[in-house]
Amino acid sequence: MNTRLYFHEIFAEHLTGPGHPERPDRMKAIAAALEAETFHLLDRVEAPEGALEAIYRCHPEDYVRKVALTIPEEGLSRIESDTLVSPKSFAAAMHGVGAATAAVDDVISGAAKNAFVASRPPGHHAERATAMGFCLFNNAAIAARHAQAVHGLERVAIIDWDVHHGNGTQDIFWSDASVMYASTHEMPLYPGTGAKTERGEGNIVNAPLLAGDGGDAFKEAMRERILPELEGFEPDLVIISAGFDAHWRDPLANINLTEADFDWATAQLLDVADRHSGGRLVSLLEGGYDLQGLAFSAAAHVRRLMTG
Repeated sequence: MNTRLYFHEIFAEHLTGPGHPERPDRMKAIAAALEAETFHLLDRVEAPEGALEAIYRCHPEDYVRKVALTIPEEGLSRIESDTLVSPKSFAAAMHGVGAATAAVDDVISGAAKNAFVASRPPGHHAERATAMGFCLFNNAAIAARHAQAVHGLERVAIIDWDVHHGNGTQDIFWSDASVMYASTHEMPLYPGTGAKTERGEGNIVNAPLLAGDGGDAFKEAMRERILPELEGFEPDLVIISAGFDAHWRDPLANINLTEADFDWATAQLLDVADRHSGGRLVSLLEGGYDLQGLAFSAAAHVRRLMTG
C-alpha cells in the first residue's frame, strides 16, 4: 500500500483577492514540491465532490445554505472580515470535503496506507455555524464524523499543529468525549482560544506555545502533553490538521519550526497510529502562507508518510 495524495484543480480556483495570504499559489507550491523524484510512488487521486450529508453531521443545514447563498456569480464576496469567496469557492469546499471523507474510506478499507489531502479552503476555524479564519467547512471534523457514522469507529483523534488554534474543531467536539482534539498553537494569537484550561469533556488537549518558541518547545509540548493523552485515548483513527504556518518563515505568526520538526511530529503520530489504529492516518492541509516554508514542510511531511 502507498500513501495517497488527494488534489483537484478546483482548489486553485477558490479566489480570495490580491494580497490575501490564503491564495491559490499555495496549491502550486505544494504541487511543485511533490513533483520531485522522491515522490514518484505517491498515489495521486483527484478529489471527488463531497456529500452534503457528510457536512450536515458537523454543520446545520441552514448554515450550509447561508454559505452557498454568499457565493457571488462574479468577483468576490466577504463572509466575514478575513473570509472571502468567489464563484468557485463552494465547489472547492465541496471537493475538500469529498477528499477528506474519501481519504478516511481509503485508510479504513486498506486501499491506502495513509493519505494527505492538499485542499483549500482550510477548515479548522469553521465552527458549527460560523465561517471564519479563511474556513467554510471543517474538513477534519467532517472526516472524524464520517469515520464514526459510516465505518463505525468509536474513538477518533484530531491532532492540530497549525500555528493558529482550531477553535472550530474544538467547538464542534466540546461536549463529545468520543473525539479527542489536541492542538499546539501560538498564544496569544488569532483566534484567541486554546488555553490549557479549555478541556471540554476531558477530550480537549491544548498545548499553547509562546511567540519565539522553536522546535524544542514544540517537541516538549507534544511529548509532555499531547502524546501521553493520545496514547491513553487509544484512537481508532488519527487525523492531522496539518497547518505549516508555525514554520519560521511564515508571515502570520512567530513560531520558529523547520521542516525537520514537522517530519518529527509526523513520525510520532505514525507510531501512535501503528500502535492503536491499525496504521490508519489521514492528514488534511490547513494553513501555511510562506510558499517556500509551506512547500518544504509539506514535502517533508509527505515523505515521512510514505516512508514511516
